[in-house]
Amino acid sequence: MIMASGRLAVVATAVLIGTIGATGCSASRGDSGATTAVADGSAPGDEVAVEQHQGRAGAAGIGDPDFPNDGNGGYDVGHYRLKIEYDPERKHLSGVTTVEAKATQNLSRFDLDLSGFTVGKVTVNGAAARFSRSGDELVVTPSRTIPDRSAFTVEVTYAGQPKPVRNSPNLGTYGFIPTSDGAFVTSEPNGARTWFPGNDHPADKARYDFEITVPEGVTALANGEQVGSPVTQGGKTTYTWRESHPMASYLATVTMGRFELREGKTASGIKNFAAVDPRYSGSLNELYNQSGRITEYWSKVFGPYPFSSTGGVIDDFPAGYALENQTKPMYGGFNPGDDVIAHELAHQWFGDSLSIRRWKDLWLNEGFATYAEWLWSEHKGNASAERIFRNRYAVDSGAAIWKYAPGRAKPDDLFNDSVYTRGAMTLHALRQRIGDPAFFKLLKTWNAEHRYGYVTTPEFVALAERISGKQLDGLFDAWLFTAKKPTTW
Repeated sequence: MIMASGRLAVVATAVLIGTIGATGCSASRGDSGATTAVADGSAPGDEVAVEQHQGRAGAAGIGDPDFPNDGNGGYDVGHYRLKIEYDPERKHLSGVTTVEAKATQNLSRFDLDLSGFTVGKVTVNGAAARFSRSGDELVVTPSRTIPDRSAFTVEVTYAGQPKPVRNSPNLGTYGFIPTSDGAFVTSEPNGARTWFPGNDHPADKARYDFEITVPEGVTALANGEQVGSPVTQGGKTTYTWRESHPMASYLATVTMGRFELREGKTASGIKNFAAVDPRYSGSLNELYNQSGRITEYWSKVFGPYPFSSTGGVIDDFPAGYALENQTKPMYGGFNPGDDVIAHELAHQWFGDSLSIRRWKDLWLNEGFATYAEWLWSEHKGNASAERIFRNRYAVDSGAAIWKYAPGRAKPDDLFNDSVYTRGAMTLHALRQRIGDPAFFKLLKTWNAEHRYGYVTTPEFVALAERISGKQLDGLFDAWLFTAKKPTTW
């Protein structure tokens, strides 16, 4: 993610802002703290016979101490099937989300993250389940305990007007954002819950299928590749997309509107898809061409491209930022320069294929993507990474960037400039210490060993030491974990 002006977004919030809509169920909470619910008009036991034995409730958070309400415990999602119909005129969304998951304990109850909407029905393995709402949590009690390590399927039917996160010191506005002709959908860090129920934290990646129905004349875009041709019937068009590689929830999108499209392939045969709002029609070819060229170059520097398609989308919503939605970076209300495109496409490796388990390690996404901008500048024959590093280092020792240690991103200030710039400077200091051959081998090895998986800062430090044969604790401590300007490296 990067701000259009080149100025980085600041501050993240742990809890989504907004009110919760009606739930379509009645609930009660006993002395034990357990919540039960059944469909409106019924009494406990009338519709859902709950059989509980030797099970326990999944945690209401995935275990990230900085964002305790994000994600959920007790299960691991493997696949989402999102069936969504959206009417831009009424700003009304109706959806059926199917979650295919595997229990990681004997599971008597579990949560899904969902903000707003009226939930009409929940089933688990085809059987009606009790459900209730608690803040942004949809609490589901299946008719019988789900055994540890067993697969199960949850289906949630819901409807209402999506409510994005607004006025957040994080990105300002994010999530499912209605626009005049559709919606601009960018969900970092925890906005996926504003349009579908799920496990809304990057530590639980899954594959996605999207079936999106919109008024005829509106285009619906999502991650991955289109499956078949759009089908129009009765004044509505349905688009089907599939992302067959694991993806974090904040990277999922169902952006809709009137777009001009260009499709083709990069030089090595990777599918390339570019879309722009008519307001930015003059940028379509540049977006397409630059996305293809940069994807090809990063494939040489970082290792093989991890996904099946590349490209980008420019919409007319004035977000003022770009987000690295998997396979389709989103540019909100501006024409991106090649440096911004280079940043977002570098994220396809650092952040999308390699995902952080905890938000505190965000520099592994943003520091790497920022350093990629410097490498792109160097590649083009403009300012070298060394020159950019020296210019950044020349900032006075009392500047704010030196007071924020980027190796431990702060939950109330995730997107601080230090996470980006000092993160990138850390990588350049490392490059200087270990030399180019070891440094660029490190980048490729890092990607190869963790492709589609999860990464942490200690793992990166250990790999850097293994490849370089050098002790690097002092370097990383100075650049990542000390709140003052480093003097040696």
